[in-house]
Formats: sequence, structure tokens, C-alpha cells
Amino acid sequence: MFAIFGPTGVGKTALAFALADRLRADGARPVAVSADALQVYRGLELLTGVPDPAEQARLEHRLVSFLPVDARFSAGEYAELAHAEIDGLLAAGALPLVVGGTGLYLRAALTRLALRPPPPDELRARLEAELGRRGPEALHARLARRAPWAAEAIDPRDRSRIVRSLELLELGELEPPQGPSQLWTAEMRRPTRLIGLVMDREALYAAIDARVDAMIGAGAVEQVRAAHAGGASETARKAVGFDELLSGDVEAMKRRTRNLAKRQLTWMRKLAAVEVVDVTARDPAEVARDLLASA
Repeated sequence: MFAIFGPTGVGKTALAFALADRLRADGARPVAVSADALQVYRGLELLTGVPDPAEQARLEHRLVSFLPVDARFSAGEYAELAHAEIDGLLAAGALPLVVGGTGLYLRAALTRLALRPPPPDELRARLEAELGRRGPEALHARLARRAPWAAEAIDPRDRSRIVRSLELLELGELEPPQGPSQLWTAEMRRPTRLIGLVMDREALYAAIDARVDAMIGAGAVEQVRAAHAGGASETARKAVGFDELLSGDVEAMKRRTRNLAKRQLTWMRKLAAVEVVDVTARDPAEVARDLLASA
């Protein structure tokens, strides 16, 4: 099977469609399995980049738009669902295409990570509130004092990982690593060709800006307002642009999206056995052709 990873705006979905067209012409039955932490939410499709109904008619997508926006969701819960989807598709003779930009979800789908259950609601709420008051750098400094081995691997602005590490610390479950991190193992549950997409930075940033403008033009602001009014969970609110669009700050959303792209590229550099493909100014059909020709 295939897995496609890369920064937001680089063209992962477009390549998945192009690959699916060629694979289908060769007699395969490709089905996309999302590896995105926010595409799971129903009602945030524009903001999270879920393919529209016409696109999903062209390539079936699993694990998108199946949760109400007020639900919480974890990587551990995702892993169980992703493994079941992948195994079921393979058993039925289909070819999974795992596609997404959430690094932890990609690894959860492809490997056997020992993922801990979500924390108690009150602990997460307390840390999230403190994060809002003091900012990520202050909480990162606390983590560095109490668990330097954990802090050194986390960007001081990475809000999600800082909060998660502090949760585990308070629960007594954060321990120094013993040997190589399981997160970066080359061993996969199923034979997988892992493709990592990159693009010239200026071209990527231009694509991100254009993508944000297209989301807004399609009605993303209205979706975010409806989700907010519907009691969107704290995990749903982590969608890049949620808070920014609520406050009407489009430029802040673009900046935050560019920062996300940088973190995704950092993840890619750590992925074992990844085939890095530069897609700058290349047509997805051409990239798909070359990938299959080199198989």
C-alpha cells in the first residue's frame, strides 16, 4: 500500500487522486484512509481540507467527517480505527492510500505505537487554561525544569505536545526514553511505500495563502462560527484557523498555517524509509506516473 505525507498545501490529496486514477487503470481498487487529526470532524470540512462529495465519488475516503464537532478524539482511538480500516480494505482486495499531514496519526496508522489513553477532562482543561493565560513558552520552561529529556525534543511553541507532556508528567507516565523512540521505527504493520512531498518554500507559502483564501471564499468562516455555536470540543478547536477565523484575523491564520508546515517538514525528516519527492511546479499526474514507474 501507499502512504502520502507532507506539509499542508503541498498537494497530498491531488497526488492521491492522480495515483488512484493510474492504479485503477491497472485494475486496483484504491481507497484513501485519512491520517489527519481534524478531518474526523463533521462540520469542519472546509477548514480541514476534506475532499468534497464530488471528489469523494472519484476516490472513496475513510475516517473523514464521522465525529460530531463537540466530541473529543485521541490518537489511540484513531489508531484502532485506522488499523481496522486498513486491514479490512486489504482483506477485501482493495489498496489503501493513507493520506494526511498529522505526523502522529500517520505513524499510528502505519505502525504499532503504544499510545496512552486520553487524560482526565479536568487535567486537560486546567492545562489548556494555563496555556491560554501564560503561553506555550512558559509551560515549556516548566517542562524543561521537570523533564528536560522531554522538553528538548519539543519546540517551545508546540502547544499540543507541551500540554500532552505535562499531562503525562502529572499522571506519572512521562519517563526518559529507553533506546530509540518507537515513534520513528522503520517497522510497519503492513508493507508500505511512504512518500513525502516537499516544495520550494516560496511556492509552498504561496499555495498556503491561496488555500486559505479559497477556504474563506467557500464558506469556512460560516462553518467555524456554526461549530463554535454548536459547542466545538477542545480537540476540534485545534484545527488551524479555528480561533483566527472566529476573530476575523485571516493573516494570523496564514502565519499559523505556515508554522504548521514547518513542523510537518520537521516530522518528515525523521520518518524512516521515506521517499522524498519535490513536487515544485509539477503536475500530480506526472508525479504519480514517475512514482509507479519506479516501483
